Amino acid sequence: MNEAAKQAAAPSAGQSASPPPMPTAADAAVGIFDSGVGGLSVLRHIQAALPREKLLYFADSGYAPYGDKSEAQIVERSLAIAAFFVGQQVKALVVACNTATAAAIQAIRAQWPRLVVVGIEPGLKPAAQETRSGTVGVLATRSTLASKRFALLQQQMEEQYRVRFLPQACVGLVDLIEKGELYSPATVQLLERYLQPLLDQGADTLVLGCTHYPFVRPAIESVCRRLAGEVPDIIDTGQAVTRQLARLLETQGLLTQAATGSLAGFTTASQSTLENAFRSLLQLAPPVQALQPQDGA
Repeated sequence: MNEAAKQAAAPSAGQSASPPPMPTAADAAVGIFDSGVGGLSVLRHIQAALPREKLLYFADSGYAPYGDKSEAQIVERSLAIAAFFVGQQVKALVVACNTATAAAIQAIRAQWPRLVVVGIEPGLKPAAQETRSGTVGVLATRSTLASKRFALLQQQMEEQYRVRFLPQACVGLVDLIEKGELYSPATVQLLERYLQPLLDQGADTLVLGCTHYPFVRPAIESVCRRLAGEVPDIIDTGQAVTRQLARLLETQGLLTQAATGSLAGFTTASQSTLENAFRSLLQLAPPVQALQPQDGA
């Protein structure tokens, strides 16, 4: 394991890396990371829109879920993974995790100010523009909903569009998705518990405020249809992130001219778990390397 990989697997509490020069080569890779497999919902949009790019995906499943961790822990993990990607000479970094974006994207940008960094935000603005009832349900992790970044965005959107957001922390849902339980009885039961109060209060639009949640969208739609007789409009922000990444790469002259792209994966859990996720969720079989967490991480 190289030194950057060791740092990503088990960062020290006071870790700080000296930012090396950022690459300018258009054929450098794009790094994408999430607390687990949820960011694959963003990866699929990026790969479809930018098929020539070299993509590296990092699933921090050994430390998942992020939603029940402190902000300091999330920042530490995010900086460690960013350091790993910088060691891989990436030209851009996509924080494909709502919780990590809310907690750590400012720290990442401060540490590597010349690196192209794209985060993912809960889709409050498109939801506010789309709702007809003026009530929007927001499904997200507890950490995302408790962040200052989310609170500020919610206040801005409510004042600008005169809508009401109903934040709903979906405790336990990420764990089930990580296990591949996309339509199990336990998953359906959780969704019923979290969706019923939103539907009862008149939400006609739902924001999927975690990148894991698009993988249970069919289950969400089925539960809503059964509970309310219809499916609310559903906002998934993966496409918006992809558009922003493409715009920034084009603006800086970093779009590759390679004939074909490539994909590789890294994980802090088992290699087979991420391989299975690639296969079952995206029908892909890229090479995957496991970076084992060290004792005391």
